[in-house]
Amino acid sequence: MAQYSYIFIDFDGVTHPWGEIEDFRSLPLIEAVVREFDEARIVISSDWRMLFSLSKLVSRFSEDIRPRVAGASPHLIPKRGPELHGLREREAMLWLGQHVPDITKAAWCAIDDAPGNWLSRSRLVLTDFKRGFAEEDAIVLRRLLASFREGAHLEAVQPRSLLNWA
Repeated sequence: MAQYSYIFIDFDGVTHPWGEIEDFRSLPLIEAVVREFDEARIVISSDWRMLFSLSKLVSRFSEDIRPRVAGASPHLIPKRGPELHGLREREAMLWLGQHVPDITKAAWCAIDDAPGNWLSRSRLVLTDFKRGFAEEDAIVLRRLLASFREGAHLEAVQPRSLLNWA
């Protein structure tokens, strides 16, 4: 089992429906799953990380979950349009590279409503942007986190290929 498993989380379309009131109505369900896995840590990958301080973003979470927010992924600026595909995953790999000894063995997944942000689809909990994180997404997240706990390895991520996009 990895020491920690990291969940890269988007906000719009995940913690609340995209384009609706930003009330974080789905966050309690995400937090309920996180509470089942002591080793789970949250990394904010939402565009909100460019608009608000980390402390402001962390304050959105319940008090008991706040210490488990490990940070926010860095922001990469693509030079060309095609570089947008998989951009959040490249940012996640950069964050992991700064925080774990071997990112090829890191236990991580993402919760996002935009599949184009992530190339490793088997690690993606894809939400419906019209609803946000729902019960069926909680089932998928639980399965992923349980597989990390059991030491199951998902497909190997080749970090160099993800980072060599310039």
